[in-house]
Amino acid sequence: MDPEHLPVINNYLDANEPPSSEARLSRMHFHDNQRKVDYVLAYHYRKRGAHLGHGSPGHSLAVISNGETGKERHGGGPGDVELGPLDALEEERREQRDEFEHNLMAAGLELEKDLESKSQGSVFVRIHAPWQVLAREAEFLKIKVPTKKMYEIKAGGSIAKKFSAILQTLSSPLQPRVPEHSNNRMKNLSYPFSREKMYLYNIQEKDTFFDNATRSRIVHEILKRTACSRANNTMGINSLIANNIYEAAYPLHDGEYDSPGDDMNDRKLLYQEWARYGVFYKFQPIDLIRKYFGEKIGLYFAWLGLYTSFLIPSSVIGVIVFLYGCATIEEDIPSKEMCDHQNAFTMCPLCDKSCDYWNLSSACGTARASHLFDNPATVFFSIFMALWATMFLENWKRLQMRLGYFWDLTGIEEEEERSQEHSRPEYETKVREKLLKESGKSAVQKLEANSPEDDEDDEDKLTWKDRFPGYLMNFASILFMIALTFSIVFGVIVYRITTAAALSLNKATRSNVRVTVTATAVIINLVVILILDEIYGAVAKWLTKIEVPKTEQTFEERLILKAFLLKFVNAYSPIFYVAFFKGRFVGRPGSYVYVFDGYRMEECAPGGCLMELCIQLSIIMLGKQLIQNNIFEIGVPKLKKLFRKLKDETEPGESDPDHSKRPEQWDLDHSLEPYTGLTPEYMEMIIQFGFVTLFVASFPLAPVFALLNNVIEVRLDAKKFVTELRRPDAVRTKDIGIWFDILSGIGKFSVIINAFVIAVTSDFIPRLVYQYSYSHNGTLHGFVNHTLSFFNVSQLKEGTQPENSQFDQEVQFCRFKDYREPPWAPNPYEFSKQYWSVLSARLAFVIIFQNLVMFLSVLVDWMIPDIPTDISDQIKKEKSLLVDFFLKEEHEKVKLADEPTQRSQGGGDRSRRSRAASSAPSGRSQPGSIASSGSQHTNV
Repeated sequence: MDPEHLPVINNYLDANEPPSSEARLSRMHFHDNQRKVDYVLAYHYRKRGAHLGHGSPGHSLAVISNGETGKERHGGGPGDVELGPLDALEEERREQRDEFEHNLMAAGLELEKDLESKSQGSVFVRIHAPWQVLAREAEFLKIKVPTKKMYEIKAGGSIAKKFSAILQTLSSPLQPRVPEHSNNRMKNLSYPFSREKMYLYNIQEKDTFFDNATRSRIVHEILKRTACSRANNTMGINSLIANNIYEAAYPLHDGEYDSPGDDMNDRKLLYQEWARYGVFYKFQPIDLIRKYFGEKIGLYFAWLGLYTSFLIPSSVIGVIVFLYGCATIEEDIPSKEMCDHQNAFTMCPLCDKSCDYWNLSSACGTARASHLFDNPATVFFSIFMALWATMFLENWKRLQMRLGYFWDLTGIEEEEERSQEHSRPEYETKVREKLLKESGKSAVQKLEANSPEDDEDDEDKLTWKDRFPGYLMNFASILFMIALTFSIVFGVIVYRITTAAALSLNKATRSNVRVTVTATAVIINLVVILILDEIYGAVAKWLTKIEVPKTEQTFEERLILKAFLLKFVNAYSPIFYVAFFKGRFVGRPGSYVYVFDGYRMEECAPGGCLMELCIQLSIIMLGKQLIQNNIFEIGVPKLKKLFRKLKDETEPGESDPDHSKRPEQWDLDHSLEPYTGLTPEYMEMIIQFGFVTLFVASFPLAPVFALLNNVIEVRLDAKKFVTELRRPDAVRTKDIGIWFDILSGIGKFSVIINAFVIAVTSDFIPRLVYQYSYSHNGTLHGFVNHTLSFFNVSQLKEGTQPENSQFDQEVQFCRFKDYREPPWAPNPYEFSKQYWSVLSARLAFVIIFQNLVMFLSVLVDWMIPDIPTDISDQIKKEKSLLVDFFLKEEHEKVKLADEPTQRSQGGGDRSRRSRAASSAPSGRSQPGSIASSGSQHTNV
């Protein structure tokens, strides 16, 4: 239908009859205080030279209702307001909004909106879904609802029952004070809603049968599939928002979270029992979170809660490993030998010219500190953490199945999920451009010939040729970003080398060169990582957009993969350098490797690179968490909110006295930050999971710091969702999607990384080889001397000898850390037998460690079933009960339907018998003969 000939839909209220105080007190309903606001559309309008016509300027409410009777203004709606000439774009947008709102009404929704009574401002279109629409859409979306039948959830056995009861009693102070859901022992049978089977459901009150999250989800589905022909036949509210026709679309929060008084709503309850730092010790009310925000967000917080609780045992073991290092530091023979001033080892200069010979005992502090993290206990801790990661993922699968059972997600099929997916606005635009390029037809003809219904037949109208430029740009950009990250790491290496050389020239700073260079370089790395994190997030989004994925789910998955790849490389490349490359390409005295003229490649500290790896890891991990939490997650949203508030205050336009007195809920929600998805939250935790598992051999305290961070993170995210964000649309999903695959990949990758950290970075393998192959008494006495090679100082290159050496004694031979032949050997400075022995032992350890841990991980995976036995039994029981319930209800229905028929048939039989009795005297012989014959037959 042409929008110009559409019927008038605005039923204006009488301006002289102000709304009742009862209606004004309602902040979640229409003006009539009866119809609930299920969704809100907001847009900004602007007029030129507008002045109000007849009527009161203070009254600014219009009701657009579907079949609602009310007082109409003479002239039929907008004609009463004399508008100035609108510019073409604004006029076009207004017409598109009018058509879209008409189409929403045609779908059965009821609308209420404000009049555009000022020269410019925001207008809110409130949407209400009546019962008929809710029932129709619930059936179409296959929304599961509770039936009349309830059954008891039985525990596994008497021992399990007692243990569960004891556990519940002990944990009662930690339980949030919210209505019980999955914890109770009774559960409703659920079945997809069907209008033909209304007798199955316990519908006491139609207004409250569907909760607020379900109602908003239904309305959002209608909004996503409603077309607007004036806007190039775009499909859905997302396209209109992308084209700036509407500014925002969101469901309402359930009132204020900090309202005074005893009136309670789910939002206020979540704030009091979940979204405050004062309740950090309590469990999360997962069922209430799911009820309010939907299954997708509920699963995120359930995953975060399980991950945080699993960090507790790993933190305890990590602290024990660290304390073991502290307790055995005095018994560590290699560090004792390094700290022995009498048995001093004269070491070769660390740089050319300006650096002097030095005693190994001067690095005593570093050697003792290295033992805290480089001891035999870290090997077992690495094995434990690999198994921990496997157990965590297995337990998550079990919890996911348990939640799926209680939340009725077990029946979600892929077809149902696909049926709810709609094409993205950018995809529609790209298809439209392609169609117009390929043919000379008009846009309308072409779009009619390729209506949205055809999308089901043709899954993707963009071929690989259409997407090739986007894919090429993605490939080139990702390679460039990774190269940029490596370049920055190399730049920091150059900074370390040049700064160390510069500080070595000054006697005052020479003693603290290594500490100064390491600390400043790590801080530079941290700042660069934080900056690139934000840049890479934006780049990943842009790259995914130019790929033009069809659906939101495909877009999200591709965005996650790109962002994870870039952020993973960004966060871990400096750590990988220290762990596996630093000190490996230095060369030897007399044949050093130079980066630039006069600047040698940097070496590891005398105690090895593990201590420096620990410092690098701890500063980056802690700094990233603290800065991202405090600045990006707390500070930035507050600054945005303040900026938006200042913008609204300075915006020109008439003041609205009603608005200033008591803002409505849609006004309050509009001032909040829009919800942009869970990707940043998941990404932060996934990167942290990498810190906890990948290099845990070098930093056993990583789980402790992760645990402390997550205790705050849970409440920080909760507070953000409850108080700072608009209410998200409830999304029904049965798992955490691609994030589980990423977690699983990190868990497997961590086994390989830790194997190489222990074998290559630490001194664990060289000590074992020395103790069992070269030691005279089976101890580590003489280990330090065994790892140091000799060099004849007379063979130093000209111009590299120390200038003005202040060393106490004349030096003939200096020592350097490597396994090489001495100067007096037939092949001086070649790799010795010990080198090849240690190298083969390292490779053997990597292979054995990797296979052993992988085998144990597979064993743990096999021993822990993905679906808990009790849940598997309950699912089978539920299916059986559902069939019995169906048969019983159908039987009752047939029985009730048959009763009126039987009554009518019984009345007919009695009337026939009375008529037969009245005619009996005239024909008595015939019935008698029949009766006698019947009796004879019976006797026979």
